[in-house]
Amino acid sequence: MRGFRRYGGGALGCAVALLLTALPACQRGGGAVADRNGGAMASSPSPTATFLARGTCSTRGRTVFHQVSCRSEKAAALVLTRYDGPQAQGPLCPERTDFVLHISEHRPSSDEDGDGAVPQGYACMRNLEAPHPGDPGGGGGPRTIVGDCLSRLRQGEVKETACDGTGPRAPRYRVTAAVRARASCPADTEMYVQLGGGAPIGCARRL
Repeated sequence: MRGFRRYGGGALGCAVALLLTALPACQRGGGAVADRNGGAMASSPSPTATFLARGTCSTRGRTVFHQVSCRSEKAAALVLTRYDGPQAQGPLCPERTDFVLHISEHRPSSDEDGDGAVPQGYACMRNLEAPHPGDPGGGGGPRTIVGDCLSRLRQGEVKETACDGTGPRAPRYRVTAAVRARASCPADTEMYVQLGGGAPIGCARRL
């Protein structure tokens, strides 16, 4: 069995600090742990298969996820990409990732049959059907991207929320561009947020 935790958006998304004086915001896999009781579990792959490899699919559950064929009626999410190691030290997930599964290391003893070793890692997941919180304006996902909206939590801190107003907080800003330096932001920019990636600064205007 594989243990992993899910990270994702919605009301529990990563709070993004303002870039008025610095760039301390969330960069990697923001959000909240879906399972707060030690992580979820998943079924075992064959010895030669990579568990939750790119292009494979999983079921969806509150505490248990299983790798299944993408043709299965139980398939609920697609693996966009899969990385070994801790997410904090690894590459960013693709922009439209809906949620992230954190996979616990598993190294079976030599007398186990049909159960391959799996290193610690994380899988960037995309729902096969809507909703897609990772889409621009969707109000969630592990990354803040161009088209996302933000609400103010407190002085110097904002949080992603749905642009259509269906989230728990009303949208106050929209990220209109991603640039390498603040000087490249549009003239109507009122706030800067850290996005990560090759263009790490988000330019946000007031709605």
